[in-house]
Amino acid sequence: MRVMIVGQKYLGAEVLKLCLGRGDDVAAVSAPRVDDRLAAVAVDAGVPLCQVPRRLDASWVPEDVDLILCAHAHVFVTREARLKARYGALGYHPSLLPRHRGRDAIVWAVHMRDLITGGTAYWLDDGADTGDIAAQDWCWVRPGDTPEALWRRDLAPMGLRLFGDVLGRLDAGEVPRRPQDPELATWEPAHAAQKLASKGV
Repeated sequence: MRVMIVGQKYLGAEVLKLCLGRGDDVAAVSAPRVDDRLAAVAVDAGVPLCQVPRRLDASWVPEDVDLILCAHAHVFVTREARLKARYGALGYHPSLLPRHRGRDAIVWAVHMRDLITGGTAYWLDDGADTGDIAAQDWCWVRPGDTPEALWRRDLAPMGLRLFGDVLGRLDAGEVPRRPQDPELATWEPAHAAQKLASKGV
């Protein structure tokens, strides 16, 4: 599999290690800063590194790429960029989509006292966290959990595992895909839960 990885921090770095361990051809990596963990792993592995701005258009995508992997990426991947990759772009969202669309999904899951949450590997489209689901898993939200604890303990490792699961299915010739149910969709604005919590709401 020939891939491009766009992302940052722990998840981006671990997805790159996953792909290298699988023997994938990593054509390019984009990280927001040269001191990011993903960038460091890419440099050590001799993988071409770039810094895509907030919008990934087709000019950034290397030729003959099978898949764009978005691992903790906060960039918009254009339709032209997605079409340039054989399978498109696969992202990870730390919620059971279509619930908690938006950038602060884990904050809202904790703030709303959800007992169960999870993660979703999904195919990017032109919407915000609206693309077809490729794979999902769930976990408990434990008493006293913070968003950071939930991410580190369950949701970040889950994202890595789901990326690996989908890559394995693509290797086997399957393209897992099912639409999200719009009747179950929720959208929560970024940072609003933190403001509510600070007011004791």
